[in-house]
Amino acid sequence: MDKKVVVITGVSRGLGRAMLEEFAARGHTIAGCSRSEQSLTEIKAKHPGSNLFSALDVCDWKAVELWAAEVTEKFGAPALLVNNAALINRSAPLWELTPEEFSSVIDVNIKGVFNVLHAFLPAMILKGEGVIVNFSSGWGRSTSPEVAPYCATKWAIEGLTQALAQELPDGLAAVPLNPGIIDTEMLRSCFGDGAQSYPKPEAWARKAVPFLLSLNAGQNGQSLSVPSAQE
Repeated sequence: MDKKVVVITGVSRGLGRAMLEEFAARGHTIAGCSRSEQSLTEIKAKHPGSNLFSALDVCDWKAVELWAAEVTEKFGAPALLVNNAALINRSAPLWELTPEEFSSVIDVNIKGVFNVLHAFLPAMILKGEGVIVNFSSGWGRSTSPEVAPYCATKWAIEGLTQALAQELPDGLAAVPLNPGIIDTEMLRSCFGDGAQSYPKPEAWARKAVPFLLSLNAGQNGQSLSVPSAQE
């Protein structure tokens, strides 16, 4: 398979870190971001060379625009853009959450995705090809109690991505992707010890990354799930 430039948000832990390691093992070039400078220091030491890892908050649109400009100047437009960075609210009924807690989930999970799309799409459209994958969730297609803000954002990602798909020119694709249920810190915050019965991020990435690399313009607008999520 041809080597690709892959942009991933939220690479410091969980699914983002697992994808980073798997893409790197396959020889692809990664441009990743995270708010954790400490984690990025370790990542940079492990993956020197032609990769780019930047400390920034996807909620900061100016920082995202500068990051995208740096990425495209160094590598050109990405072949694959993965909007992975996300937050989940603490488990509680909606009326017990504070406005600040609600806003933080909305800001990262919806506004952050918009900021990244706004920054990278012009170069991808100019190139005339590329795949955008916005991580949704099983809770973007169903609901559960005590995670209403998170559900709201992932339902929004489904709608935003499908509308974007209708706007894109030929050659590009936008896909809302349910990664499945994986044993991450986010899942543990909801499931507690029960999260341990689900696949680890590293095992998930070994199936997810080839699936991501296989996506093309033919899947534009389709709501997809990582195959391992169905096993």
